[in-house]
Amino acid sequence: MIIVVVLLLVAQVTAPAPSSPPEDPARTVQAAVQVSPEVESILGRSCGDCHSNKTVWPAYTKIGAAQWLMANDVNDGRAELSFSEFATYQPRKQARKLQEICEQVKEKEMPVWYYLPLHPNAKLSDGDRQTLCAWTEQARATIIAAHPEAARGPERE
Repeated sequence: MIIVVVLLLVAQVTAPAPSSPPEDPARTVQAAVQVSPEVESILGRSCGDCHSNKTVWPAYTKIGAAQWLMANDVNDGRAELSFSEFATYQPRKQARKLQEICEQVKEKEMPVWYYLPLHPNAKLSDGDRQTLCAWTEQARATIIAAHPEAARGPERE
C-alpha cells in the first residue's frame, strides 16, 4: 500500500505541465483545404483535444496519473495528425491523412473509446461520420487535382 501511495505522489510531482502551443492560422487545416462550419464544429468537439493545439485540459488532469495519461494521448495524437499543423504537411501526406480520417471514423476507431465516457459530446453520430467522410473525399480530391503525385501509394513520410 505504501508503494502505491509513493508512486501516486511521484506521479503527481513529476507530471508534465499541460500545453497548448499557440496556433498559427497559416499552418492550420483551414489554410490547406476548405472546411465548412459544420465540419469545423465536428472536428473541434470530437478531434480537437488530441489533434490540435486547442486542447482543453479538464480539471481531472490536475491529478498526476490522469495528467500523464492525457498528456501522452495528446502528444501522440498531435504527432499522428495535427489540424493546427496540417498546412505544413506535404500534399501526399495531407491526402493520406484525409483518407485515414474517413477510414478511422467509419470503423469507429476515432475518437478512441476511453475518451468518450468523460467527453460524451465527442461521440460521432452516423451523420457526423458521413459528413466527415464526404469532406475528406472532397478535400483529398482538391489536393490531388493540384498535386497529382499526392495520389500515389501509401508510402509513409
